[in-house]
Amino acid sequence: MIKVIGIGPGGHDYLLPVAQKAIQEADIIIGYHYYFQFITGLIKEGTVCIGKELSEEEKRAEIAIEKAIEGYSVVVIGSGDAGIYSMASIVYQKAAASGEDISLETIPGISAFVAAGSKLGAVLGHDFCCISLSDLMTPWKTIQKRIEAAAWGDFVTSVYNPKSVKRYWQLNKLKAIFLLHRSPETPVAICYQLGRPEEKITLTTLADLNTEDVDMFSLVVIGNSQTFQYKNHLVTPRGYLNRKPETGLEIQQESFREIIGQLETEKYPRDFLWAAIRCIHTSGDTDYIKYLSTSDKAITFMHDYLVQGGTIVTDVTMVQAGITRAFTEQYGNQVICMLNSEETLALAAEEGLTRSQAGIKLAAKLYPEALFVIGNAPTALIEIADQVRQGLIHPAGIIGAPVGFVNVIESKERLKMLTLPYVIIEEKRGGSNFAATLVNAAFSLDTAGNYLVN
Repeated sequence: MIKVIGIGPGGHDYLLPVAQKAIQEADIIIGYHYYFQFITGLIKEGTVCIGKELSEEEKRAEIAIEKAIEGYSVVVIGSGDAGIYSMASIVYQKAAASGEDISLETIPGISAFVAAGSKLGAVLGHDFCCISLSDLMTPWKTIQKRIEAAAWGDFVTSVYNPKSVKRYWQLNKLKAIFLLHRSPETPVAICYQLGRPEEKITLTTLADLNTEDVDMFSLVVIGNSQTFQYKNHLVTPRGYLNRKPETGLEIQQESFREIIGQLETEKYPRDFLWAAIRCIHTSGDTDYIKYLSTSDKAITFMHDYLVQGGTIVTDVTMVQAGITRAFTEQYGNQVICMLNSEETLALAAEEGLTRSQAGIKLAAKLYPEALFVIGNAPTALIEIADQVRQGLIHPAGIIGAPVGFVNVIESKERLKMLTLPYVIIEEKRGGSNFAATLVNAAFSLDTAGNYLVN
């Protein structure tokens, strides 16, 4: 029988009763010779203690298996928890490879990062990870990949084996990687000889972390982006104070912030960017910023027109329904759609037009200076573009977002030839929902400052 025991970071106060009992019952105890001082007084008379060097983990496991086969009750000790950077893994590996029927048991202990968490107060309040900088059995390339993942993922990070006499540069590299992803003011703790008489805890920041203050008996704890210092404690909130968005407005606001975080906002004019954010929110696709094109300051001109009570003419009722009523009620706008009027049906039949084209043709006579919003029919956009080119109407602007396969691209190319404010959803993309979204973007342009800093 082999019991692999974690003896904690040091001192009987951190040694679990189940571990104490196993030590007291052992015939043979095997471990790094330095650790035996922490279980003095628990070892019964006659127990054989076999101490090995720090680098002789495999040898310790082999001896344990040999003695267990001989019928002895064997205990293998390691600091902290037996399963965390300790002896359990190598003992189980060797036992599996031996082909012998050996009984195994792992008895837990208090790992150094758990002890550090309690000493620091509440630093492990949210997701955390542990990384060992020892490259004795793990290639540095793999270690660095994990460091980068932890830094990018905003994990509270406990750093085991941060430094030794021969391994003195790795912690400095870790610090440099973390500074690429975290504030220089991120709280950091250097925890030395936890649970032992020499225990010392130093609080600092990521920028001020002096790697020369760290040695092989230290554990380094790095907070996440939310961790803060309170007195001599480090606190990582669980997030309860940052309530998840629940109302429609809160969800929309959080969505906008997430979208903005994925865009190179400095590359675009403010009003264009705001319209693009609204389109991305509608589509769920950040690539939609590539399919939006506008004339210079088009969204700004449309905003100024709409907040003065300007009239909106659209080709289909779905666009009419998608324009936020709170805006039109606030500013007193009319939203005109003549798609289903008797006059439209008669004109469509008489001239062989689509209903959308006929409705827009009639609306253009009644509202020649309106903002025209086309979200369905390319024939309607062609009608408006041709009338503008002929000087028959002078719209405040045109939003062109018809969707489909026939005459769609051609209708949008006509729009680009006009010298008036226009907004286009390029190629065959578009639809009523995007047309309404662009109107709502123009209405709400004055709120863009709540999200955009450029």
